[in-house]
Amino acid sequence: MSKADPSHTAGVVPDSHPGRQAVASAYQRFEPRAYLRNNYAPPRGDLSSPDGVGPWKLRCLAQTFATGEVSGRALIDIGSGPTIYQLLSACAHFEDITMTDFLEVNRQELGLWLREEPGAFDWSTYSQHVCLIEDKGESWQEKEQQLRARVKRVLPIDVHQPQPLGAGDLVPLPADALVSAFCLEAVSPDLASFQRALDHITTLLRPEGHLLLIGALEESWYLAGEARLAVVPVCEEEVREALVRSGYKVRDLSTYTMPAHLRTGVDDVKGIFFAWAQKVRV
Repeated sequence: MSKADPSHTAGVVPDSHPGRQAVASAYQRFEPRAYLRNNYAPPRGDLSSPDGVGPWKLRCLAQTFATGEVSGRALIDIGSGPTIYQLLSACAHFEDITMTDFLEVNRQELGLWLREEPGAFDWSTYSQHVCLIEDKGESWQEKEQQLRARVKRVLPIDVHQPQPLGAGDLVPLPADALVSAFCLEAVSPDLASFQRALDHITTLLRPEGHLLLIGALEESWYLAGEARLAVVPVCEEEVREALVRSGYKVRDLSTYTMPAHLRTGVDDVKGIFFAWAQKVRV
């Protein structure tokens, strides 16, 4: 999921760990539309200012995919939440995209947009902005249709399990790339759980494959309707160290400081990080 834009997603199921049980319980009150209003409508959803959080994230993604290094056949979006913006630049580079989320309500929200059903969230301003910064002469309608055509499945996921997607063969594995926005820190009760979740999703990625990870910096909670959800606060150096421990070479790690006018009371996020990491061949 994506939120504060942090894209907070749910990727946990009840288990013997009391902290993860509490996270799973809290997410049962998650309201996708409230989350989208809080983070993807103005002011955070205002893409007209180049200094805004939305343009910053979209620019990080577009510039990374523009290198041509992050490409292949299969991409998995880990913890998509109810958002699709994180794949708008990716869809030109992968023909088989899997979206995932722990919560059925988020998977249903994605389905509305993918099927172009009435009442689906309107992502057209995001699609238009990506077309503007990519500058490839593509219309936003063409961009959205390409993404819809290349998303082949929307599946449940549990990042706290050693096999996050289960034991089936519904997804081409290993993937050539992973994208994950505002998921791991939002579903982990502590830094050790964050590290293990990163280890788990890394098993889905081929050696030398790429991970694009977006997340919240120094955030401890956020709201999604009636739900007040805990977040493990992480700093830039903790993100870098976690990636290295999970077997990645960090290609880029950028940060964004949330300005005062975007601190709207729906969370206590201090900033956003964007990491491009490449899995080291063992």
